[in-house]
Amino acid sequence: MTLAELLVAVEVVETEGNLDVEVSGITDDSRAVEPGGVFVAVKGQRTDGHGFVDEACRRGAAGVVVQVGEEKEGKGKGRMDSRFTMSGMTEGRGPAWVTVRDSRKALGRLAARFFEQPSESLAMVGVTGTNGKTTVAHVCRALLESAGCRTGIIGTVGYAFGDVTAAATHTTPGAVALQSLLRRMVSAGMAAAVVEVSSHALEMDRVEGCAFDVAVFTNLTRDHLDFHGDMESYYRAKARLFGVGARDAGARLTRAAARRPARAIVNIDDEWGARLAAETAAPVWTCALRRRADLEARDVALSPEGTRFTARTPAGEAEIRTALVGEHNVSNLLAGIGVGLARGLSLEVMREGIRNFRAVPGRFERVDAGQAFAVIVDYAHTEDALARLLAAARELRTGRLLTVVGCGGDRDRGKRAPMGRVAAQHSDAVFLTSDNPRTEDPGAILREVEQGALEVAESERGACVVIPDRRAAIQAALREARAGDMVLIAGKGHEDYQIIGRTRHHFDDREVARELLAALRKG
Repeated sequence: MTLAELLVAVEVVETEGNLDVEVSGITDDSRAVEPGGVFVAVKGQRTDGHGFVDEACRRGAAGVVVQVGEEKEGKGKGRMDSRFTMSGMTEGRGPAWVTVRDSRKALGRLAARFFEQPSESLAMVGVTGTNGKTTVAHVCRALLESAGCRTGIIGTVGYAFGDVTAAATHTTPGAVALQSLLRRMVSAGMAAAVVEVSSHALEMDRVEGCAFDVAVFTNLTRDHLDFHGDMESYYRAKARLFGVGARDAGARLTRAAARRPARAIVNIDDEWGARLAAETAAPVWTCALRRRADLEARDVALSPEGTRFTARTPAGEAEIRTALVGEHNVSNLLAGIGVGLARGLSLEVMREGIRNFRAVPGRFERVDAGQAFAVIVDYAHTEDALARLLAAARELRTGRLLTVVGCGGDRDRGKRAPMGRVAAQHSDAVFLTSDNPRTEDPGAILREVEQGALEVAESERGACVVIPDRRAAIQAALREARAGDMVLIAGKGHEDYQIIGRTRHHFDDREVARELLAALRKG
């Protein structure tokens, strides 16, 4: 593919130099440029790619894509070496220079074009929301595969298709990595892909160039406000998956540029979801447990062994039995059923697929080492997710509820006190501890979480103890537990690391719990 053919994907403001050159790759990382590659200069959160054009040129870039307004600054203020830009192009040497209106959007569309529009060859399902994305995504994959549709998945727990699995670097990979992964799925014979789409990915245009057939909205609760600033901005980022307020950088009219899915599945028990259902131009199926909706659950029966309910859908009713526990998972399953119906699956096929589906790693995952009490590890790391987890646990436990929880550092501080408050309100005992403190003082983080716990009236809150060392906190909770109790270890779920300072240490709540339980049995 030549550079001229690649540029069909975007509206070009201006070009200089030779466009009739073969393109060997595309990247926004100047360190990854190889001879014949195209470097797209993107303004990031911490660095501006326009300051690394020289490096890309020295590495043999065939083309450089810059954002309008930056090209003059680069050429005129010395940010880019003239030996590789203006003089080189004038003499027929060096890379071609391409100016676009929005280089971040251009990156996704150029990557999709370079990898031959892989999303056009897949049934694409995008799942967004604060909580529940991972479970809904795994349910969707299980239902599609139960109908014989080979399906890949991209999300928080990892990336997988066929026999290929890989650890996730982000919930949603960067634009080039995402398009490359989708192309690999197509080449491996996948017919569908389920993608967890984070608000960061939407705001930073990582899914630009993807054509989504079905989009799911689970809910919106406080999280990531260190990035978005306020809930309205957070909502608008999520809503972009549904074509609400989407910006257009002049893409050619491919299906990926249509800017809205063919079908939206929206949880309207959530107030933001109700707003989204009204604002999107995509055809919507609503789902709810407490409102009238297109997909509803009736006669819900919860137990420690699983859940039963009747799903009422646009295709009729189905009796659902699942190993998943908790009312929040009924909402997750309704969303998955909606996706299945949108893709033409029968209720009978989905009923069997749900019956055979097991828990997602790190989502209400049981740790059983022969102890007389339950130990549950869960990813809940927001106020709402923790409240849902505790509500499910209180329905299931027969004894006391002991909760181990903390908050991450260098992230939204506003959710710390609310998480402490929720934990204290709904637990018999709370062990406040470190999550991923990163570069913050763990003690300072815990004081903010503890403050929320202390806001609960003493007569209404569980006993609270602060133990900064996470392993010691888990050990204390397990030592305290008696027959019939339930120990919840919340916040990290499937994660197998803890970030202290800038160092990532191996730490898996599930492994640690098993080790400590074995030691307690011996002791």
